[in-house]
Amino acid sequence: MPRSRPTQRQIAEETGVSRTTVSLVLNEVPGIHISPETRQRILEVARRLNYYPDAAARTLASGRTQTIGFVLCQSPDRIFADAFLPEVLRGVGDAVQENGFRVLIHSVEDVTAPEAYIGLVREKHTDGIILSGPRSDDEQLPRLKAEGFPMVLLGQLPGSGIPFVDVDNVGAARQAMEHLVGLGHRRIGMITNAPLEYTAARDRLAGYRQALKEAGLSFDEELVRHGDFREESGRVAMNRLLDLPEPPTAVFVACDLVAFGALVAIKERSLIIPDDVALVGFDDVPLAHYVDPPLTTVRLLAYELGYRAATLLTQLISGEPVEEQEILLQTKLVVRQSCGAHVSPRS
Repeated sequence: MPRSRPTQRQIAEETGVSRTTVSLVLNEVPGIHISPETRQRILEVARRLNYYPDAAARTLASGRTQTIGFVLCQSPDRIFADAFLPEVLRGVGDAVQENGFRVLIHSVEDVTAPEAYIGLVREKHTDGIILSGPRSDDEQLPRLKAEGFPMVLLGQLPGSGIPFVDVDNVGAARQAMEHLVGLGHRRIGMITNAPLEYTAARDRLAGYRQALKEAGLSFDEELVRHGDFREESGRVAMNRLLDLPEPPTAVFVACDLVAFGALVAIKERSLIIPDDVALVGFDDVPLAHYVDPPLTTVRLLAYELGYRAATLLTQLISGEPVEEQEILLQTKLVVRQSCGAHVSPRS
């Protein structure tokens, strides 16, 4: 016969307190004063008896699910192909575990659809959400913001007032472009990481344009093509650039996965990287170090992005005072062989 599960009544008997007190401690009900000594005694007995609170009962007692939603504004096939995402999720997972939460991952391909992800809130599945890849056409975010629901963006929506953790996409793109200009390139193309409804894509394009202007180079719409997170979109976009009467001598690709597709397109035409076309990517996913030639790219701190976003969200949920609600992390240009700069092999 299976062993019977320990109960709160057993814990109450062993600690000499009421079952109600045990329930308040184990379900982490806020706003109740119980001495630290009593709280510690209850937790020690619960651990010894191998007691785990029922999730539904805890939610009923505390009004919290102890779950955060991680909403990805991408289709499932894009998510599974995203080499950047695992490190972000590792950071999120570590932070929520440290703070006693769990993570519910939710994929949304079309944020403009009614109730695209707002059901996570309305049906009380989560206490707050991290939304990755915010879009300018998302009408649900302002509604949740107005209701005071705890949210953190991985990315940002300027003017929305929603807390965020991000990188300086404009500055990072400008740095990548300045590197190519410094190598002598004057006809530089760009392939975006995603459609321009995604604010990160729009910001990286802005950085590209700023760098051209600062270098005294004119912006040419023919030299810009749009990716959609996947390798094949990079292959298609690069082929269109190479089909131009005067193709670019260098291309800034605002996502490493998209850059891998661009790299394949160049090789399919028997062109040499970087002699015929130089490449710079964005993200520094692990594979960027191992493709041929190794990809020069902008390094993002993926784990740190996830960890900081989840930490900020748990603080907002708990009502802790948070001084910094708009966090920008640093990036770094990692120079390898694809750009044509003289560096040691496999740096």
